Amino acid sequence: MKALKIVILILLFSIPSLVKSQETLPIYSDYLSDNVYLVHPAAAGVGNCGKLRLTARNQWAGIEDAPSLQTLSAHTRIGESMGVGIILFNDKNGYHSQQGVQGTYAYHLNFGRMEEVNQLSFGLSFMAVNNSVDESSFVIPDPVISQIVQSESYFNADFGAAYHKGGFFSYFTAKNIMLSARNLYNDSYESLNLRRYLVTLGYYYGQGKSLQMEPSIMAQTIERTGEKFVDFNFKVYKDVADAQLWVAFSFSYRKGFDNADTEELNYLTPIVGVNYKNFMASYTYTKQSGEILFDDAGYHQITLGLNFGCRPPKRGGCPNINGSF
Repeated sequence: MKALKIVILILLFSIPSLVKSQETLPIYSDYLSDNVYLVHPAAAGVGNCGKLRLTARNQWAGIEDAPSLQTLSAHTRIGESMGVGIILFNDKNGYHSQQGVQGTYAYHLNFGRMEEVNQLSFGLSFMAVNNSVDESSFVIPDPVISQIVQSESYFNADFGAAYHKGGFFSYFTAKNIMLSARNLYNDSYESLNLRRYLVTLGYYYGQGKSLQMEPSIMAQTIERTGEKFVDFNFKVYKDVADAQLWVAFSFSYRKGFDNADTEELNYLTPIVGVNYKNFMASYTYTKQSGEILFDDAGYHQITLGLNFGCRPPKRGGCPNINGSF
């Protein structure tokens, strides 16, 4: 009976995954770990440092074949205006998985004096993804299901823009703008309208002081389904000796299909991290809250980072611009 419940739970979460699996990288709260490039292509090379980030995320601890995600990303500035980036990722959810590579080109326009932050940025990402389903080991003996082992590749693209002015930062991204057909199940028709729009706004206070604060908000919507998501975030930095400690808290509100009340989901996400010289490390924990709970387990993520090729920081910029501690 316990095994059957687990199977049903995995199926419930796999069905939405099939609908959204062509959206390449899932969007979580790792952008708060100074990993904005995972969400917004205009962040490639946006700051004074190149950034290498490795993440590992696991959901439903203790459950076999639970969703997991690993990413390796790097981006840097080339010359005064160009930025480039690359992301490798492996996303697995039960019997479905996707592995992909994303390359990004960004262009940054600086206004005013070079030592001040006043920058308009544009970014374009192209990605190739291999999407596969392997139900050969399905626990329910069914000759039809057990024969499903398929793998197909598809292509996608994202476009984004960003503006930074002093401690203010903003991003806009349109995802899945050039989606190609996947046909993983040999469907005669598969919707290619999975466009998702994201906006991030925030402000960084207290540069030069021992305690800094950074409130922000990220809103997103999916064009075809009408789903809406809003993250309300607050981040605090504290300088301690030769390091910088920081904590962040995110409250995520998600409005589901057809705006039905029963599809409202809330997530609470505390994050703790440390920056030491050019290194960073953080731990993220996400917990669902509210009257309707799909599961009672937490989601765990570790992020490790290295800043490289750093240039002198600019006056008044947020940590995403002035990346080295």
